Amino acid sequence: MLDLTYETPKIRTIAGAKQDWELVIGMEVHAQVQSNAKLFSAASTQFGAEPNANVAFVDAAMPGMLPTINEYCVEQAVRTGLGLKAQINLMSAFDRKNYFYPDLPQGYQISQLYHPIVGEGEVLVEMGDGTARLVRIERIHLEQDAGKSIHDMDPNMSFVDLNRTGVALMEIVSRPDIRGPEEAAAYLAKLRQIMRYLGTCNGDMQSGAMRADVNVSICQPGAYEKFQGTGDFSHLGTRCEIKNMNSMRFIQQAIDVEAKRQIAIVEAGGEVVQETRLFDPDKQETRSMRSKEEAHDYRYFPDPDLLPLEIEQSWVDDIAASLPELPDAKKSRFINDFGLSDYDASVLTADLDSAAYFEAVAQGRDGKMAANWVINELFGRLKKDEKSITDSPVTPDQLGGVIDLIASDAISGKIAKDLFEIVYTEGGDPAVIVEERGMKQVTDTGAIEAAVDEIIAANPDQVAKARENPKLAGWFVGQVMKATGGKANPKAVNQLVAAKLRG
Repeated sequence: MLDLTYETPKIRTIAGAKQDWELVIGMEVHAQVQSNAKLFSAASTQFGAEPNANVAFVDAAMPGMLPTINEYCVEQAVRTGLGLKAQINLMSAFDRKNYFYPDLPQGYQISQLYHPIVGEGEVLVEMGDGTARLVRIERIHLEQDAGKSIHDMDPNMSFVDLNRTGVALMEIVSRPDIRGPEEAAAYLAKLRQIMRYLGTCNGDMQSGAMRADVNVSICQPGAYEKFQGTGDFSHLGTRCEIKNMNSMRFIQQAIDVEAKRQIAIVEAGGEVVQETRLFDPDKQETRSMRSKEEAHDYRYFPDPDLLPLEIEQSWVDDIAASLPELPDAKKSRFINDFGLSDYDASVLTADLDSAAYFEAVAQGRDGKMAANWVINELFGRLKKDEKSITDSPVTPDQLGGVIDLIASDAISGKIAKDLFEIVYTEGGDPAVIVEERGMKQVTDTGAIEAAVDEIIAANPDQVAKARENPKLAGWFVGQVMKATGGKANPKAVNQLVAAKLRG
């Protein structure tokens, strides 16, 4: 847990025609396991391959083909559970979830309903304003993904791509602890960040590697506290599930739209029907997909082709010992070791590559100065050029070299920005560039004093005004900097101008 104290966010309310309502949200996040092979076959999981190129006989449900568990996928699920401070179940089992869909060749999905691999955990979701929500994880279970139906390639036919069939998924089920659209997006972002640090899911929502089903309900103010005290869901409204969301922006919109729909129904005297819905971002509405199935509708039963999964505590302990430093711990360390603000530490630890880059720059240097240059100059320029930190033309050593030149008074902050631009566009050693191009800061007080005297002598009217209003001394500083090509030491210029104007 962070070495910081957080307050719980204020409850988001939505105004109805008759009263205010509160939101209650739970999420089921489907995260594709980062693995080269599928959950029950050796077929590749490579994204973007030709349709139906990554399909083993067992994925296509050929007769007589039996599933074989991929140990690495199990390890990745355990690693994720440990990263979420969750209970790891040494005994788990696979079940068949039966339903028909064209891109599900077996006619069932192998999942874990009754005995999941991971039990209860938690995620601290920071909201960026000094508040944080602790979201409880109910369970994580392993299951195989379905294929993909394609309906827009032909006006008369649909096509099926089975490349995704059998890819390992972790379904991360939260408790109904999320209380607003912004919290839902922040929760998903935090999960993605943790899994990227762990290397268990790349979190790419555009490719479908991470998607969410969002359960939304409304309740009257105060009812949620009764639910918390008793665990009785009757205090909450009927929930509806918004299926297959793969955009944080759309998730927020969908929650808001669905909540308002439910409020309108209840305030008109109707009842919300528990069902699965889809969100249409163009029309800004949710529409019914199907009535919500219960477990018995899927006719779950233990998969007869797979033995119960037993793992040893020593194996779990070995995985725990190999975990990397996770985002919360890294952020706390950056704040403590480098004296960073909460905001700067959050930005720098947002992903592993950015954190590693900053740490390389800050090593042996002023942490705050390093953070300012990484966040403001480097990140700003990379964003403008639509580049990621891994594509940065400036290495940590080069940026560190620029900072070293500032710290040694070899160059001023203004010259440093010009130098950064040269290094960014042309490359090279910052120290060599400064030497070869004559960019060194003028620190000779005699030379600076001569420039100050010249400016003062040439502007007697301005001198008189500045002596009446000392704030106008900045004009002289600017003129001296201009006369020296920006190379004069600003601190020395300020001191000399102030002294000369005092007479």
